[in-house]
Amino acid sequence: MVPSVCAGQLLIAAPDLGDPNFERSVIFLLDHDGSGSLGVVVNRPTELPVAEVLVPWSGYSSSPDVVFSGGPVGVDGALALAAFDSVPAALGSRPRGWRPVIGGIGLIDLDSDPEAVRQDLRALRIFAGYAGWGAGQLDSELSQGAWVVADSLPGDAFSPRPERLWGDVLRRQPGDLRLLATCPADPSLN
Repeated sequence: MVPSVCAGQLLIAAPDLGDPNFERSVIFLLDHDGSGSLGVVVNRPTELPVAEVLVPWSGYSSSPDVVFSGGPVGVDGALALAAFDSVPAALGSRPRGWRPVIGGIGLIDLDSDPEAVRQDLRALRIFAGYAGWGAGQLDSELSQGAWVVADSLPGDAFSPRPERLWGDVLRRQPGDLRLLATCPADPSLN
């Protein structure tokens, strides 16, 4: 049975997922519908400081203040996830250039003026590239057990310790899923 998936959830790579692009990755799902799925890997920081590529947003991004590798697609472009303390429900009163995903978390247009959103901005993360799936592709991978689907907590996409996120998210899952967090990087060593 294929688990139900929706935007705002996390995809956690199964320990035996063989694709090096997604080994031990945690993906925050931005869109999922009949035409496909889109997300960003939230636990792959690069060493590139945000200040070197997006000067206007320098100092606004969450620690670590670096660009994250969001996935293997569109690596020449950047996406930004922003979290706001409070976002009014009325469309006209949302921050300019912001598209909600879940709750106060959404995509923000990097051409926007960061000063205009600074007051209510709780967290920001910049991603080079993204993960994408065509129609039915993610469902197929889910049915093969390549991913664990989990609800996200508000701080997951902005974790100050992204290198621990894969294990941390798995450890809070119910039942036997939490045991996956103890799986060694090379299962043959187990």
